[in-house]
Amino acid sequence: MVHNNDQELKEEVEETTEETEHSTDSVDDSTQTTEEDVVFEDVEVADDTSSKVEELQKELDEMSDRYLRLQAEMANMRRRNQREKEDIIRFRSQSLAKELLPALDNIERALSIEVDTEAGKNLKKGIEMVYDSLLQGFSKEGIEVIDPLGEPFDPNYHEAYTQVPANEDQESNEVAQVFEKGYKLHNRVLRAAKVSVTL
Repeated sequence: MVHNNDQELKEEVEETTEETEHSTDSVDDSTQTTEEDVVFEDVEVADDTSSKVEELQKELDEMSDRYLRLQAEMANMRRRNQREKEDIIRFRSQSLAKELLPALDNIERALSIEVDTEAGKNLKKGIEMVYDSLLQGFSKEGIEVIDPLGEPFDPNYHEAYTQVPANEDQESNEVAQVFEKGYKLHNRVLRAAKVSVTL
């Protein structure tokens, strides 16, 4: 009876030992699986963070590029506005000068008339003084006369009315006669000179 109990006890101990070993193996397996899962999770988190960093870097680069472009546009606008202001100041007398040109032409025609009387000479002298004053005012504003007699024809400053045969002392494409003087304000033509050109 005692012997049987010993045998039973021994079997129970062996079973318990086997169960313990089996459960330990299970624990080891579960622990190993958990560690592997943690490693994979770390890799996934690192990949996710890396892709977010790349996206953010791309956005930052785009914003920086946009900022630089806007700065360049603003600088160009400032330069353009400055040039426009300078042009407004420089060419402020353009419209008035264009309005005065026909009057100046009429004064020149009046001065070309020959006078014999003393009163006529005095009147002509007064007209010359007015003409000179107008030319001085034009000069102060940067307006120059274009009187190209004998110069080579330049379509930027001259308007050809007719063509005439060249004389012995003239070259081809030369201004032979000025019908109406031209005027320019700095580098801008107010009116081209009306001329005849040699063949």
